[in-house]
Amino acid sequence: MQKRVFTYHYAILVLIAIGLIFSACTEPFSPELLPEAESILVVDATLTNEIKHHEVLLSRSSQEQGKLQIEPNATVRITDDTQQTFTFSETEPGTYISDVAFGATANGRYRLQITTSDGKAYTSNAEPLPPIGQIDTISTERTLTTTGSEGVSITLDSFDPTGSSRFYRYEYEETYKIIAPKWGPDQLVVLSEENQAVGIINRDPEKEERTCYATDNSISLILTKTSGAGDDRVSDFEVRFLNRNNFIISHRYSILVKQFILSQQAYTFYEKLKDFSGSESLFSQSQPGFINGNIFPDDDSGERVVGIFEVASVSEKRAFFNYSDFFPDEELPPFIDECRPNTFQVGGNPSVFEFVRSNRVSYTNSITDPNTGSLQAYIVVPRVCGDCTVIGNSEVPDFWEE
Repeated sequence: MQKRVFTYHYAILVLIAIGLIFSACTEPFSPELLPEAESILVVDATLTNEIKHHEVLLSRSSQEQGKLQIEPNATVRITDDTQQTFTFSETEPGTYISDVAFGATANGRYRLQITTSDGKAYTSNAEPLPPIGQIDTISTERTLTTTGSEGVSITLDSFDPTGSSRFYRYEYEETYKIIAPKWGPDQLVVLSEENQAVGIINRDPEKEERTCYATDNSISLILTKTSGAGDDRVSDFEVRFLNRNNFIISHRYSILVKQFILSQQAYTFYEKLKDFSGSESLFSQSQPGFINGNIFPDDDSGERVVGIFEVASVSEKRAFFNYSDFFPDEELPPFIDECRPNTFQVGGNPSVFEFVRSNRVSYTNSITDPNTGSLQAYIVVPRVCGDCTVIGNSEVPDFWEE
């Protein structure tokens, strides 16, 4: 089953819809004043030139304390100006995936059509595919910010010789290697529930717990535009800054940057969305107001729809670097846990048994009597310090390069 993906800008769209309902109150915000009549449709839909199964997310602002309501059982399709239709199926409530893989083409114009389970129909404006441009280079550099933070700056260059791109949005997916700092070849296991006994055994060699990989997506709107006069060139544009104390660059790091070329309307929409996301309080008495998109009810009722049907050309480029490339022979960034050791006496109170049974610790060492050699105590650390699978996946990504 396709997993529902909540992008950063989709979360902001939901907040806008909730805010619009709250702002309908004539008094300062109070949950008791929430109108019961209006429920606003929220749409997150992007069609690109990539040949893939595209996704549409639908929800509504809820009348129950401003919570998100998934919009299930809708009919979703995209049509082009030749009346070719691409249908979408609901893979889980509110998530609609195209039945076939397809991509927007240079000469087409596309409309998103939605019919909800109660029979209400919505249609977007017809949108063309913007020019297709490529990211030329991704550069990484050790840098010091104006505020005194030292780290790695990731920038890109892009150029459209036709001068027709102009409006850009960026997303990134970062993947990083994790090495458990307190991993050891042995582990503690429960030997007897009845006797609350534990024992030390060798780790399963088939189960990788020392080296893992984790992936995160960008959580901000990254926008830029060119003047349109002369070269349509994006130069030395920073898409990510990583503080040298960020543990995700401790070993090897990779970033996949996606460049979306937008229409002016889509760019303006995202600009306003970005301004909204920076507002101090969603529920302040000074509301940012409705952000016009390009999706409207078919019955001309004036019902508000939050969101935009974005048709964008996309290109992508990946880069890798090691921490040692920029900080050779320097101390690694602090791990996400201090990994302080705890010592549990054998037969003592508290017992290490409950921690082992609930899989909360990793074994690092033992204390034995120097005269008799008998086991006296176990030394353990939080599980994440000795088992990377707590925060990552031991499977090496297909694209990974060392």
